[in-house]
Amino acid sequence: MKEELEGLLVDIENRSFDSDDAVEEFRIEYLGRKGKMKDLMAQFREVAPEHKRELGPLINKVKTAVEEKVAAEKASFNKNSKATSSGIDASRPAGGFPHGTHHPLQVVRREILGIFSNMGFGVVEGPEIEDDWHVFSGLNFPPEHPARDMQDTFFVERDPDLLLRTHTSSVQVREMERREPPMRIIMPGRVFRNEAISARAHCMFHQIEGLYIDENVSFADLKQTLLHFAQRFFGPETKIRLRPSYFPFTEPSAEVDVYWGLETEVDKRITKGTGWLEILGCGMVDPNVLEASGIDSKKYSGFAFGMGIERITMLRYQIGDLRLFFENDKRFLDQFAGER
Repeated sequence: MKEELEGLLVDIENRSFDSDDAVEEFRIEYLGRKGKMKDLMAQFREVAPEHKRELGPLINKVKTAVEEKVAAEKASFNKNSKATSSGIDASRPAGGFPHGTHHPLQVVRREILGIFSNMGFGVVEGPEIEDDWHVFSGLNFPPEHPARDMQDTFFVERDPDLLLRTHTSSVQVREMERREPPMRIIMPGRVFRNEAISARAHCMFHQIEGLYIDENVSFADLKQTLLHFAQRFFGPETKIRLRPSYFPFTEPSAEVDVYWGLETEVDKRITKGTGWLEILGCGMVDPNVLEASGIDSKKYSGFAFGMGIERITMLRYQIGDLRLFFENDKRFLDQFAGER
């Protein structure tokens, strides 16, 4: 067996190859499932114990020689192939690689946050699974309020209530409990409501809410802040109007409309012929909300506002179906390739 192993070493050293396929055949001849190394190991098991110490290293040397020969020859063929190649891979797809796009909701979200950040609002976020206090009770929702009903809210547990937040106002409560006024914050995030999915509604959407609390904050401050936002976002000539409304956590409360115009049929349809379009709700923070979070309502006052990012995005890009934002259709998203 010793002579056989020495002969194999000579054969391995003297082998030459004319192609990469020939190298692979050589590897299989020695190292394959039915190769010579398998036969050698079978013979080695039958060798007398006193000869195994001498033959074992020789068998390992044969295997190592094969592996080194294969590696060296394959590297040589690869090098020659690269040197003679035209540099063109005909198997690759034609054209460049497509660039990713920014989702329109994220484009609008970043722009809104940037406008309010420039006005001194800090961005804060909070949990999406909340308790009753931070979503309802701490915001002056009475026990019989319809928003507490099961058809509007996704409850995770009952007694005590845990639920998917229905608005990012829950973050306002957490921040009022956590810090002392003055505070000027804006809170983006996903919210959830048990609604039928349609072109105009969804069970999940995105909100941005703002809160400003300090001494002597007035409704005039609120109006001027929202006017500045509207003119930065929709254009310097944008007009707004405030209509009386009702929210449990603000008093007085208002809906804010922007004048969209009546130049096209689309304008007439989305504004119902008025030219005005609602974009957000707002109001002065109810003193009960301040007191519930430990803030002296006789010393401090404040305003709050909230808007749906989907609604603002639909207005900007004239998108008629809310569901398109969640379907991840590449044909839809590619339309926003130039947005940043």
